Amino acid sequence: MQVIDRRTALSIPPVWRLAFRPFFLAGSVYALLAIPLWVAAWTGLWPGLQPTGGWLAWHRHEMLFGFAMAIVAGFLLTAVQTWTGQVAPSGNRLMALALIWLAARLGWLFGLPLALLIPLELLFPLALAVLMAQMLWAVRQKRNYPIVVVLSLMTAVDALLLVGLARGDDGLQRQGVLAGLWLVAALMALIGGRVIPFFTQRGLGWVEAIKPWVWLDVVLLVGTGVIAVLHALGLALQAHPLLGVLFAAIGIGHLLRLARWYDKGIWRVPLLWSLHMAMLWLVVAAFGLALWNFGVLASSSPSLHALSVGSMSGLILAMIARVTLGHTGRPLQPPAGVTAAFVLFNLGTAARVFLTAAWPVGGLWLAALCWTLAFIIYAWRYAPMLVRARVDGHPG
Repeated sequence: MQVIDRRTALSIPPVWRLAFRPFFLAGSVYALLAIPLWVAAWTGLWPGLQPTGGWLAWHRHEMLFGFAMAIVAGFLLTAVQTWTGQVAPSGNRLMALALIWLAARLGWLFGLPLALLIPLELLFPLALAVLMAQMLWAVRQKRNYPIVVVLSLMTAVDALLLVGLARGDDGLQRQGVLAGLWLVAALMALIGGRVIPFFTQRGLGWVEAIKPWVWLDVVLLVGTGVIAVLHALGLALQAHPLLGVLFAAIGIGHLLRLARWYDKGIWRVPLLWSLHMAMLWLVVAAFGLALWNFGVLASSSPSLHALSVGSMSGLILAMIARVTLGHTGRPLQPPAGVTAAFVLFNLGTAARVFLTAAWPVGGLWLAALCWTLAFIIYAWRYAPMLVRARVDGHPG
């Protein structure tokens, strides 16, 4: 096991001691700015600035490869230190990684030429995959090798999207972003399947843990990965009944897991029900896409937003609210207002998924308002924790 000298660790400013600190903070602030900016641009209220590739390309890319990947990096580079006993990036190394992420975000927003933006953009997910691979390989932790595979594929589909952007090919861009979205869903199936039942057990004080059905976990991971690959190859952009069967199976699998994890006591614990709600939105997304592939629903957009907003971003908000408390030495009790943030977030998701077809502008602004308020509350309550030392004196 590698160890870092306590005096050295304490000499590092708190915000640069572990990856969750800068990336949870940067990701949440980016989220609360990016969505209202996108809606303002979409409704014609922000006519001036033109990001690289236009506003639609920016929105597609940045909510996944900008916002979500920042949180993924913060979570994984913090968790891997616990998993492996290896020293995760901190100090100048962590600062350099954060600056790469920030430079790519600014490059996209302010129209950096693609010749410069492409290598800058790909550097971040590639660096994350390499760092995770090095730390896991050092202790031969095979159980977590699939995470490296997913991160490597994320880099590849990001490149696919960028090629589509360079060629002006909207189809390739969609292939890249939808493949990336389902790769994140695969990570959610893998990590969520471990931590949500564990957090539920701890949060409700159960004596016995929920024993996983390994076969179901494997099926969901592989099935979600197959969906990602099919999107990357352009084989899932058009509705097809066989795809409907696959999406329905994914929905049934996740619903079965949620039923096994469920206890009515979760509704007394916001840090638990917020996690379960995020995974429920994944069920809604899978069944919605099944119905679209069967020709029952006219559009796939609401279901995709159930996945990207309700499930992916909802799990992000719930996880960063809990992880920040634990890793800063605080009791697992959300600060004032955070329960309201969870409620607002899920109301906003419902508006985006169910209202915007009938009420496009109003529904979108309502969803954006709820989203923004939820992340404002997180940033307001948690930023002081992220930039200050742990309350228990631990150097992390």
